[in-house]
Amino acid sequence: MDKKAKKRLEVLKQKRAMLEKQLAGARKQTDDPAEVTRFENELEAVKQEMDKLQGK
Repeated sequence: MDKKAKKRLEVLKQKRAMLEKQLAGARKQTDDPAEVTRFENELEAVKQEMDKLQGK
């Protein structure tokens, strides 16, 4: 894995952690049900990109 891919992976890890916190908050406070779905979709996209970078 080259330096650029490692840096991108670190950024994705941070984004994943942030999205997981936002998703947990959105589930507790269900003002907008579409928000939960949006966070879940974004989180799945981040996980897929992380897997792709790691070669899984």
